Amino acid sequence: MKHLFITLFCLLACGGLRAQTVPTDQLYGVGAWNADSLGNHRVVVSVDKQADAVLAKIEWRRRDQNPEAKNLIVVDAATGKRITNVCRFGINRENGEVVFQPQTVPGEYYIYYLKNVMSGSPYYPTVKYPAFENTASADWVKKNKLSGKKAPSLPAAKVVQFQAINQLNSFYPMEVIATSNETNQLLKEHSGEKYILFTEDRKFPIRMTSDIPYKWIADNRHDFFNGQADQGEYYVFQLGVWAARAGVENLHVDFSALTNKATGEQIPASTFTCFNTGGTDVTGTLFEKKCSVEKGKVQALWIGTQLPDHLSAGTYQGTLTISAANAESKTVKVTLNVTDNVIANHGDNEPWRHSRLRWLNSQIGFDDEVIAPYTPLVMKGKTISCLGREVKLSDLGLPENITSYFKETMTGIGTTGRSVLATPMELAADGGAWKNLNFEITKHKQGAIAWKALNQNDRFLMDLEGQMESDGNIEYKVTLIAREDASVQDVALQTRLASGIGRYMMGLGEKGGYCPNDFSWKWDVEKNQDAVWVGDVNAGIQIRLYDNKYERPLNTNFYHQKPLHMPVSWCNGGNGGIDIHNTADGTSINAYSGKRSVKKGDRLYYYFNLALTPFRPIDTNKQWRERYYHSYEFLDGIQKKGANVINIHHANAINPFINYPFLRTKEMKAYIDGAHARNMKVKIYNTVRELSNSCVELFALRSLGNEIFSEGPGGGFSWLQEHLDQNYIGAWFVPELKDAAIVNSGVSRWHNYYLEGLDWLVKNIGIDGLYIDDLAFDRMTMKRIRKILNRTNPGAMIDLHSANQYNVRDGFANSANLYLEHFPYLDRLWFGEYFDYNFPPEFWLIEVSGIPYGLMGEMLEGGGNPWRGMLFGMTGRAPRVDNGPLWKLWDSFGMQNSEMIGYWVKDNPVKTGSEKTLATVYTHVGDKTLIALATWEDADAKVKLSVDWAKLGLDASKVTLHAPAIENFQQEGNWKPGDEIVVPKGKGLLIIAENK
Repeated sequence: MKHLFITLFCLLACGGLRAQTVPTDQLYGVGAWNADSLGNHRVVVSVDKQADAVLAKIEWRRRDQNPEAKNLIVVDAATGKRITNVCRFGINRENGEVVFQPQTVPGEYYIYYLKNVMSGSPYYPTVKYPAFENTASADWVKKNKLSGKKAPSLPAAKVVQFQAINQLNSFYPMEVIATSNETNQLLKEHSGEKYILFTEDRKFPIRMTSDIPYKWIADNRHDFFNGQADQGEYYVFQLGVWAARAGVENLHVDFSALTNKATGEQIPASTFTCFNTGGTDVTGTLFEKKCSVEKGKVQALWIGTQLPDHLSAGTYQGTLTISAANAESKTVKVTLNVTDNVIANHGDNEPWRHSRLRWLNSQIGFDDEVIAPYTPLVMKGKTISCLGREVKLSDLGLPENITSYFKETMTGIGTTGRSVLATPMELAADGGAWKNLNFEITKHKQGAIAWKALNQNDRFLMDLEGQMESDGNIEYKVTLIAREDASVQDVALQTRLASGIGRYMMGLGEKGGYCPNDFSWKWDVEKNQDAVWVGDVNAGIQIRLYDNKYERPLNTNFYHQKPLHMPVSWCNGGNGGIDIHNTADGTSINAYSGKRSVKKGDRLYYYFNLALTPFRPIDTNKQWRERYYHSYEFLDGIQKKGANVINIHHANAINPFINYPFLRTKEMKAYIDGAHARNMKVKIYNTVRELSNSCVELFALRSLGNEIFSEGPGGGFSWLQEHLDQNYIGAWFVPELKDAAIVNSGVSRWHNYYLEGLDWLVKNIGIDGLYIDDLAFDRMTMKRIRKILNRTNPGAMIDLHSANQYNVRDGFANSANLYLEHFPYLDRLWFGEYFDYNFPPEFWLIEVSGIPYGLMGEMLEGGGNPWRGMLFGMTGRAPRVDNGPLWKLWDSFGMQNSEMIGYWVKDNPVKTGSEKTLATVYTHVGDKTLIALATWEDADAKVKLSVDWAKLGLDASKVTLHAPAIENFQQEGNWKPGDEIVVPKGKGLLIIAENK
C-alpha cells in the first residue's frame, strides 16, 4: 500500500494531473441483466439532483481497441427503460464522458458499453460490436449545448461501480489497464532499461499482452516475490516481462535453491522450471523453447517448483535470474513462507493453485509394455508375431510377407494363415537393386521391436529405421542419401497384395466400399488425405505417407485453418501420387514421387506407417452386454430403460464445460458413486480438440504462444473477443451456458496435461472411461490413455464419435481411415452425424461398422437404421431412439454367447440369393438361431432363404421361423423353410429359427 501512495503522489505532482479513479475491489463487481441484448459489461452511475442533462466522467481503463467505434446504451435502473437522449465526448481506452437525460431522480443508471450482436450458427456464432447509434433529439442537444467536441459543464452523474455479468467476464484486476501517464511515469523510474520486470501471484494470471494492468503500477513489485505454500505443494507463480523500449530475445530463467536459514533445509534449484522456456514434449523428449518478446508487448513467464512433502514450516529464500540474448539480466528475490499444512495431491485438487501446470511435462504412460488385449511380440529370425498376425522382414528391413490368422467371421483367431502380400514390399529407386550393408535389432521389448538397416544401390544410401508394436502397427523412417548428382526418374513404395486381399478400399477421396479396378490420386493440400486402406474383412493394410516435418493437421471444421503438410519427398512439388490396380491376380499399390534432381549428399525423407488389420477379434458379448445411454438423467429412470453405461456429454450440471471436467467434480463423483451402486458405469465427454474458456489455466496456456492453441483470426463469442488478444480460432459454443471454446493446436504438451487429468479423474472421481468426440491427438497419446485406464480401472472403456469428415470443410477425409491408428485402443465407434445410412452395405462394413478392424459400432445420424444396423450388431443412440424393445429381444433370444456369422462370410449358412438383401446370423448351434435380414432394394424385397440347417444344428423338418413382435421394429410373423419372405423396403426382419 505504501508503494501505491508513492505512485499516486508522483502522478499528481508531475505534470499537473488531476486525481484519477483508483481501481479497487469495491469499484468492480458483478450484476444481473440480459447480456444477450446488452453485452457483458456496464458502468453503474448515480444521479442525485434533477437536471435535463447530466455528465458521467468514466475512467474505465479499457483493454479493447477503438472503444469510440462501439455503441453505448444508457438504461434507467428503476424502470428498465432505455434513455434515448445520450451524447458521448472524448471516448478513448482510458476514459470517456457520457451525457444523458435522467428520468428517475435520485436514481441509478446503467451504461452498457460493449453491446454486441450475435448471428450465424448458435454453436459457431459470429459476434459484431455495432457502431454508436445517435438517438438524441436535436432539440435536447441544442438546449444543453452538446453539439461541440467537448462536453459542457453539467451536473455530475457519479460512477458507482464497474460491473460484469459474472466473475468469469470481469476485467478486474488484470485487464484494467494502466494509463499512459502511469506507464510514462513508470518508464521514468526505470530509465535505461530495455524491459521492466513484474512479479505476480498465481491468483492473478497475466492476461494482457499489449498493455500492463494498473495493478502492477500499484503493486510496484519488480525485484522481489513473496508467496505462501503448503508442504508437498507444487507451487506456481509468475513473472511479467514488459518489453517497454525494445524487443527482448531468447529469455532464460536460472534459479538458486531456496534456503530456510533456521533449519538449513532447501527447496533445490533443480525442482524449479519455467514452462515458457522448455519442458517435456508428447514423445517424452526434453526440449528448450525460444521465448522472445516484441517491443511493447508483455510476456508472462510461469514458474513452478515442487516442495517436499515433509519440509519444515518456515521462510525459504533464494533468487532467480532472468536473462536475455540482447538485454540486461535481472535478479528477483524469492521468498516462500511454508505453512504447517501438508496438501493433498500436490495441490491438484484445487485448480486455482495452477499446480496442474506441471502436468504439461508429464511422462505418464511412456513405456513399451503390452496393452491388453494384445499379446507380447515374439521374434524368430526375422519374423515378428503379434496378436493374429505375423510379419517376415526382408534383409532390407521391409516386409517380405504379412500373414493374418483372423477368422472370416472376425470373432476369433484361427490356425490357418492368409498371406497379405504377393511379393515383398519394396522402396524402388533409381540406381538398381538394393544391397544390404547392415541389419540389427535395436529394441526388443514385449510391446515393441525396433530395427535398423543400411542399404545401398548405385545412386542412394538407404538408412532405414523400423518399429513394430504389439497391436500390429509398423512405423518406418527411411532416409535416402544421394551418392551423386543425378536426375532421378522416381522413388516409389511398391506394394502388391495377394489375390482376394484387395476386395475393399477407403481413403484418398474414395468412400469405403469395393476397391476399384484402376485408381489414381495426387497430393493436394486442400484434401486431408495421406493414407489408404486396402483389404478384406480379416486381412488388410493401411499405408500412410509422411516425412520428417509432419505435423498433425486440424480436423472437424477446422482443417483449412491448419492443413496437411505436404511431405517434400512424397509430394515432390505435385509430381507424387498413388496408383492402384486391382485384378483377379492381386492388387498393386504404387506410391510414387516422380522426377526430381538431387545433389550429392541430399537427404530425402520417405517415412511411412503400416497398420495391419484387423487389430483384434470383435467382442460380441461385450457389444450385447454394454447398453449405452447418452444423457444426464436420474439413474433409476435410466436403469428402468435397460441401459447400464451412461455417457455424460458436456453442457450439463456435472460436466458443463467442454473438455474441462474439473469444475463440478463433487457433483460428478456423487453421480458416479450412485451409478456404481446400481452396477452401472459412467463415462464422460472429454477430448482434445477445443478447450473451454472456463479452463482455469487458460491464460497460462496462452502464454506459451501457439504451442497449445492454434493461431487464427480470432472472433467468435463475445467473451473470446473481449478477453483474448486475437490470434485464436473460435470453436464450439454452448448458448445456454455461454461456454466458449478455442481450438487446440495439433500435438502439444496439452496432451500430457490431458493424460494426467484423466489419471486424476479415474483415481479421484471414479470415471469408467471416455467418450471422445473426434480426435486431435496422436497415436502415442491414445496408447497412453489406454494404459492409464487399464492400470487404474481395468474395465474402463473408450468410445470414439466422429461426424463424417468427408466434406469440403474437413478435406474429404474418411473418418475411419483418419483415425485408424487409434482403433487398437478403442471399445466402440459412433459414426456419426452426416453418415448416409442409405449408402450400400459395403460402405457400412468398411466405414461405419468397425468390424474389419476388430471393433463394433453404433449409429447416430437420424437415429440410424436399426434393421440394417443389426447386420453388424449395431443400434442407435439412446435416448434419441428407444432401444428398449430391441434389448428385450436380445435378452429373450440370448445374444450373449451366440456366434455371429456376418453376411460377408463366404460359408454363411443363410443365403438370400440377393446382393441387395443380406443376412447375418447369431446362432446357438443345435438350439436356435437369430437371422437378421436387411434390404437395400428400391422396393419390398421377396426372398427365399437357402439355409444349411445342419451347420446350424437344426432339423429342417422340424424348424419354425418366427419373427417376434418388436415395438417400432416389426410385426409378428411366421414362416416355414422355403417360404417366400417379404422384407420391407429400406428395413429388415429379425427371425428366430428353432426346432419345434
